Amino acid sequence: MTGPGRYHLLLAAGGRPVLHGWWGREKTGREKFRRWIGECGSMPGARVTLTDETTGETLASWPDPQ
Repeated sequence: MTGPGRYHLLLAAGGRPVLHGWWGREKTGREKFRRWIGECGSMPGARVTLTDETTGETLASWPDPQ
């Protein structure tokens, strides 16, 4: 695969992007999603989202929208 993968993970804090990752497998994206919450979830205003870049669908979001 060339370029970034289909599954995009974004960590944002205070409305600004802090960290990005792209993977070709959804399973890997979901594993990283859980890891990033554990590693970065205590950051003030942290938000983690996993998106399928092909469909535009948000697959997971933390914390859950209210």
